[in-house]
Amino acid sequence: MEALSLQGLYKIYKEGEIETVALREASLSVRPGEFVAITGRSGSGKSTLLHLVGGLAAPSAGKVIIHGTDITRLGERERAEFRRNRIGIIYQTDNLIPFLTALENVLLPMQMAGHKDGLKRAHQLLKEVGLSERIDHKPSMLSGGERQRVAIAVALANEPELILADELTGELDSATAGRVMELLGILNASHKLTLVIVTHNKNVAARAGRQVRIADGQLIESEAAYV
Repeated sequence: MEALSLQGLYKIYKEGEIETVALREASLSVRPGEFVAITGRSGSGKSTLLHLVGGLAAPSAGKVIIHGTDITRLGERERAEFRRNRIGIIYQTDNLIPFLTALENVLLPMQMAGHKDGLKRAHQLLKEVGLSERIDHKPSMLSGGERQRVAIAVALANEPELILADELTGELDSATAGRVMELLGILNASHKLTLVIVTHNKNVAARAGRQVRIADGQLIESEAAYV
């Protein structure tokens, strides 16, 4: 079974009588455990695509199938539950709750999902991302790279089937971005994560096992798709 299948996705935005086609017949298949980078210029539809895959928005037409479930057929509440339990999302800004510690931020999604043994897993995840000594620090006390590593741990909290990342290194310097991407590569291999990132950064995309380009709202396999 494919980890992710996008079938003929369209996303059309309407403002009065003006229609803007953000995605046009976008299709993609991702195997379990693949690390895929989707590249493209600003405004090419990368973030729109990720929002559809993450169930944060509904397409105008087409299907988003994650491990056999067509999330476009789910209601808004069902999509939210599916996203909470089966998808992890890492944003460009770390999206952490500022008044919670690193440990509490990682623990929160597990508590919301009703997991009773979350504390042990939260400690383990922070250890895996190299922050076992920073668990009691709030986001304001962490560097940008450390905050993104906490965000990665948060995304992994509920053992999702799919991890999505939206320009996750966009606000980091090149050295820190490299370390964050190296960590994702390690986690991809050790946890057999299916990972899809969108980025305009060629160096970030080069760390993925496969590259797909988005242009004119369509997905085009890169000539150097497999590395």
